[in-house]
Order: sequence, then C-alpha cells, then structure tokens
Amino acid sequence: MDLVRDASLEVTPAGAAKVTEFGEVVRDGCTIYVTFLPGSDFMETIRTVRRLKAEGYNAVPHFAARSIPSAKYLEKNLAVLQGELGVTEGLLIGGGIDSPLGDFAASIEVLRTGLFEKYGFTKLGLAGHPEGSPDISEVDCDLAVKQKNDYAKNTDMTLYLATQFVFEASPALVWEKKIREKGNRLEICVGIPGLATIKTLLNYARQCGVGPSVRFLTRRPIDMVRLSLQQSFLGRYFSAPSAEPSQLLCDLAIAIDADPGCLIRRCHIYPLGGLKKSAKWMYEVQDGNFEFSGRGFEVISKPHD
Repeated sequence: MDLVRDASLEVTPAGAAKVTEFGEVVRDGCTIYVTFLPGSDFMETIRTVRRLKAEGYNAVPHFAARSIPSAKYLEKNLAVLQGELGVTEGLLIGGGIDSPLGDFAASIEVLRTGLFEKYGFTKLGLAGHPEGSPDISEVDCDLAVKQKNDYAKNTDMTLYLATQFVFEASPALVWEKKIREKGNRLEICVGIPGLATIKTLLNYARQCGVGPSVRFLTRRPIDMVRLSLQQSFLGRYFSAPSAEPSQLLCDLAIAIDADPGCLIRRCHIYPLGGLKKSAKWMYEVQDGNFEFSGRGFEVISKPHD
C-alpha cells in the first residue's frame, strides 16, 4: 500500500526512555519524529534525537514556535542538531500553548528567520489542520497555508504539510481539495492513529482537538457498550475495545487513486503510546501481509526470521 510504504513514526522523549533497544521495535533507517511538547525541555528532544541517530534512524525533531524563547536559542540548538548530529529535516508547528513564551507567535515567523536554511536543513514539515485547530480560526488556518506556500517559492528547502491524526478519510480529503483549489502546492503527509484502545483514542482526540472524525469512534455501538462495561464494576470480564486504521487507509487510497491531483503522498503514524504494536502493524502492511476484508483489511501476522 503506497501510503504506508514510506510511513513515519513518532516518539516522545519519555516514551523513548522506556525503549531498551529501538532495533527490537523499529527497522533500520525508519523516520521517527521526536516531539517537543508544551512545558517540556527541548534538551530532552535533542538527547532523544542523538540516541536515534546513533542507532541508525532518521530522527526528525519537532520545533514548537510558541515555545521557542528567542531566535538566539533556536540558532544555538540548530547548530547542535545539524553540526553535531547531521539532522537535515524537522517539523515546525505552532505549538499547543495560547501565549508565546518568546519571540514567535506562529511558525511562519520562525521560518522567516532563515535559520533553518542557514544551518543546512533541506526538508521541513509544517502543520496542516484538516479539522481546524482549537486555537486558530479557519480564516487564519487558510492564511497560514498560503503563507507557507509563498515561502516555499523562495527557499531551497522542501516544505510539506503534516497533519494531525484523523479517524476518517473524509475530513482530510475535503480539506486537501479545498486548500488545493485555493493554491496549495505543498505535498501532504496525513496523520493516522496507530493501534490503540478506543478509550485511548478518545482521550488523545480530546487533548489534541481532533474534530468531527472522532464521531467515527462513537458510531461503533458494540465497542461503545464494551467500553462502558470495561469501565464499570464488570470491567474485569471485558477487554478494552480497540481500533486500527485499515478502513481509513483504504478510503484514502481509493480517493487518491480517483483524483490524480490529490497531494496526499504518505502517512505518519501516531503510536499514541503503543510504539511496538503500531510499528509491528506498519511493517506487516509494508510487507504485504494483509487481506482485504469489508471496507478495510486484516493483517495476517507471519513469523519473522
């Protein structure tokens, strides 16, 4: 499946600390994004990137504009990431806080410093919001996409849009077509949730401001009943209902094939705390170990040497 062939994964510094050997979970050369969450120390992001690079992975650090204290601070850390660690790709987002901690209120302001080009970055992901953003109006979201496209015309870096995860294909497809009609020419990496329980997915959706597609989960009555029972005094008798993104991927693939102009090129898998399960599932799909079933597919796990 083309969308999954070059899929990337994500890890938090805290999550990475729990992984004894990444080689036991993720194959060599995989692209792994490293988060920079509100209230965290960017040094933890750099330490995780250092470890991943040493273990043979393409580590992509997050940069959160509103959490960057100053241009000087950004420059110092870019010098370390590129000069010492050889990092040439990053993901630049606005960041999940209301008020800037320093000089930057939006990612475009960070871009315009020219520091990523100065320190040899060749590829940069920028945030895209298929279902809107809780802290940005729709008008401002559209303006941000235009500004990013305008910047892309005047830089040697390859820019692309990376989205928050969605549970259904429709919001991503509608959004992609809308921004394309308004002039977007940046390729898109669409976020999809990895393997997780329904409860975990709902919790992350609320935290991350995922919009209408979260209704996909609540429209699964059997799973919602199981979730209610699992959280009740009868919980020990019921396993937590889980979900996987096969239907989402199939719906995306069908729509992309039907629209040659669609700019969605690959997917980014948010493990949501389950890196091992999500990575194993991703590799089974990449290896073709699945069978189509209904509107999705089922992974057929095979023993590996």
